Amino acid sequence: MAMVIRVRFKRAAKLYDFDPNGLDLHNGMSVVTETARGVELGECMSGIMDMPDERLVLPLKPIIRIATEQDLATQKRNEQAEKEAFDIAIDRIAEHKLEMKLVDVEYAFDHSKIIFYFTANGRVDFRMLVKSLASIFKTRIELRQIGVRDEAKMLGGIGPCGRPICCRTFLGDFTPVSIKMAKEQNLSLNPTKISGLCDRLMCCLKYEQDNYEQTRKRMPRVGREIITPDGVGVINAINVLEETVRVRIAVGDSFELREYPIDDCQRPEREERKPRVEEEDPAVEDEQSAPQGERVEPAAQPAPQRKFEQRPPRAPRGDRPERPQRPERGPRPERPPRPERGPRPPRKPMDRPNRPEQPVKPEAPEQAEQPVRQPEQPPVVEQKAVEAVDVLEIREDAKREDLF
Repeated sequence: MAMVIRVRFKRAAKLYDFDPNGLDLHNGMSVVTETARGVELGECMSGIMDMPDERLVLPLKPIIRIATEQDLATQKRNEQAEKEAFDIAIDRIAEHKLEMKLVDVEYAFDHSKIIFYFTANGRVDFRMLVKSLASIFKTRIELRQIGVRDEAKMLGGIGPCGRPICCRTFLGDFTPVSIKMAKEQNLSLNPTKISGLCDRLMCCLKYEQDNYEQTRKRMPRVGREIITPDGVGVINAINVLEETVRVRIAVGDSFELREYPIDDCQRPEREERKPRVEEEDPAVEDEQSAPQGERVEPAAQPAPQRKFEQRPPRAPRGDRPERPQRPERGPRPERPPRPERGPRPPRKPMDRPNRPEQPVKPEAPEQAEQPVRQPEQPPVVEQKAVEAVDVLEIREDAKREDLF
């Protein structure tokens, strides 16, 4: 067992356990504590109480002091500086053209760092933004990407029920919620009706889930027969909140749907199974009918017939003919020693017939260069006879020159 006190640092935030450190603390007091993020100002949410070590995260960090007027003034100055830092960060994000939405800014109590919370659809490269903010505030800068549930918790708002959203007022942690809870509570599966401001399933679906599960265990299922004050009927629907059932009952030639409280109805008793009647053994009857002192041997029961024919029984060993004994073998004669082999004669080369020499192909004589035959020109129509004769004479002179 250890003496602890529970402290909260934000509205509707998680509660942390600390060592009172010998201070007289009460619920609602402001204290200065040392946390993993540094020195912070928190509010006591309980008095000093005992708690088993199994429920604690050891070692516990101590409370430094009770908050003074100076500490409270420092906290107010930090809240004012957070608003100014928010406006500056908005301008820097627009200057660097980053696709991110700034949600909140938080100053450390001792001004050791500033934390900027933002949302984005994917990963954002904000290295240049951090350098720009660090050059302005001259302190450590942290940027943390959060989800839509955390965004709704920081900003707050009015839920579909007309009240402030639960995560902003009293919920410390987010509990897992599934669509199965909406089905078991007979709610509409329209996403717009069962979703909160964060576009996720409403956290209030978890509040009554345990009651629904316990009530369903002791209520009959739909489609089962049930005995009502008006007779036997079949369950058509059940109402878990009012603990009533709607039953389909035969009335004359028609059927009606009537609603009854579950306490006024009874489940039909299950038919008891008849005990199995075993055939009496005739041997037992003989033993019972026999006089005392006499032993009655049980009657031999016929063996079950098999589909295949049984083999004939084998003869006993005494009736089998004895096998003739083999004559005993004498000593095995010794083999004569093998003659010693001499040196192996050299291997003679194989006489292969000489291949006939292939005749040398005579070199092909150099072919005389044939004159290039020029394509004949088509005859020219409508030429004079004198021009044709001159052309023929010129061609004949050229051929003679080629020959000589």
